[in-house]
Amino acid sequence: MVVNRIPSSSPEIDPVSGPEQPFWSVMIPVYNCTAYLKEALGSVLLQDKGVADMQIEVVDDCSTDGDVEALVLLIGNGRVSYFKQSENKGSLRNFETCINRAKGKYVHLLHGDDRVEVGFYDEIAGLFDRNPQAGAAFTNFSYIDYQSATINITNKKIQKNQGIITDFLYKIAEKQLIQPPAIVVKRTTYESLGSFYAIHFGEDWEMWTRIASKYPIAYSPKYLASYRVGHGIGISYKSFLTGQNIIDITTVINIIQNYLPVEKRSKLKKASFSYYAKYCVKIANGLLLQNKVAAFIQLRGAWKMDKGIITIYWVLRFYIMYLFRYKEIEQMLKSKKLKKIRT
Repeated sequence: MVVNRIPSSSPEIDPVSGPEQPFWSVMIPVYNCTAYLKEALGSVLLQDKGVADMQIEVVDDCSTDGDVEALVLLIGNGRVSYFKQSENKGSLRNFETCINRAKGKYVHLLHGDDRVEVGFYDEIAGLFDRNPQAGAAFTNFSYIDYQSATINITNKKIQKNQGIITDFLYKIAEKQLIQPPAIVVKRTTYESLGSFYAIHFGEDWEMWTRIASKYPIAYSPKYLASYRVGHGIGISYKSFLTGQNIIDITTVINIIQNYLPVEKRSKLKKASFSYYAKYCVKIANGLLLQNKVAAFIQLRGAWKMDKGIITIYWVLRFYIMYLFRYKEIEQMLKSKKLKKIRT
């Protein structure tokens, strides 16, 4: 049987059967991130609320980089459940499986290479308690590298105080403001709106915007989740090399227009393309020395997205840096390689 890895519409989420529901379902989708899973699980177990209140389960999409089940048993010591897909189904279907297997009232999809900080679950519980109308709640987040060190990138606070974000739909429709480890969604919200679909890069942006179009979203400015970047694995990195991120982001922006009032669409769509054009140029800068072909794919994608003054500036800046800096560095690298060959 061929798996439909990319649903064309949002898959339905079945209601939970049974009289008792735990408060939390921490569902950890994994695929070939075994090196980081111990840290992810440890960050949850440090805040374990007990079996009655917190379901913790790893959902393995047939990883090939290690024995995930053995690692779960070792780290979880029987506390963490393990489920393995019958075949590799792709990230979207694995997320769908996670949500359908979740028994709790509040579902946290914690990717196997991310982590939460101490106090995360208490903070989220407080947000839902004070804002029962919220369909989802999230905290601010930090970025960590492949060695788990915090990266010095300031993630600006959306607002100073805890609570419902005013006009959040318009804010998130312009650009992604949430990373997956930072957000918890009511299970009934998923039951109402369905699971992730359409694309592999930016699927979460589409989902959070879809939720914001139907429900208030609660927020805490505390940095209580950590999103890993720069480890060279995963969908995001691979999509940068092929340019799939450009195709997917364009698709997301077009889908998001359906969630907006007609009078808001044109302005927000233009702002989105401008923002992500600049984003693609920054990716191009980071890729240039290691993969020139991929760098120029990102640059062409940026130009296709937007030809405004800001994008022109960033594209020109890229070319100037390429001509006067990267060419020189490239030559130095070639010289070092030649020396090694000769010796």
